[in-house]
Amino acid sequence: MTETIQIRNARPDEATPIASLIIQAMQEECCRYFCGNDCTMDDYLQLMAEMVRREDTQYSYSNTLCAVNADDRTVGIIVSYDGARLAELRRPYLEALLSRYGRDMSHIDDETEAGELYLDSLAVSPDYQGQGIATRLLQAAADKAAAMGIGAVGLLVDDNNPKAEKLYHRCGFVTVGDNRWGGHAMRHLQKKTS
Repeated sequence: MTETIQIRNARPDEATPIASLIIQAMQEECCRYFCGNDCTMDDYLQLMAEMVRREDTQYSYSNTLCAVNADDRTVGIIVSYDGARLAELRRPYLEALLSRYGRDMSHIDDETEAGELYLDSLAVSPDYQGQGIATRLLQAAADKAAAMGIGAVGLLVDDNNPKAEKLYHRCGFVTVGDNRWGGHAMRHLQKKTS
């Protein structure tokens, strides 16, 4: 029997489980691209939880929708924001990487732009995968974009993640270009919201 899952706005007190799911979405290799090999994943988790607790970052709880189980435990997340705000929302993260790890990442390419609600991170806890939660989170983000008057939702998918790309295409996304992010070749996908 499938458990009842609700989608709701995130809260700051959920920063650690949200950060853990963001790291799951990024994967360790990508995390290490940003923090370096000298940091531990526990330390990076603490940094990401700090970013989630804040309201002025791309990873903020205020940019996050949570899928929660009957016990109100976060089992999935989607982090999204107006692509026009990328530079402003990314700044605290870049500053933290520089001050904490000595890593200057100011050169990284923009993964989004004005005109799309950027789906930064999508992850579902392993115990809850295969229940349609990711599809529901993607739809909730598309609904958010429409409510904000943004005509498209967009995301990057790693070239080496065909399973995720298949899900996105099944949900109505189309490939609009190529990109590099976190040291990986990516495809830029979009879905119109109107």
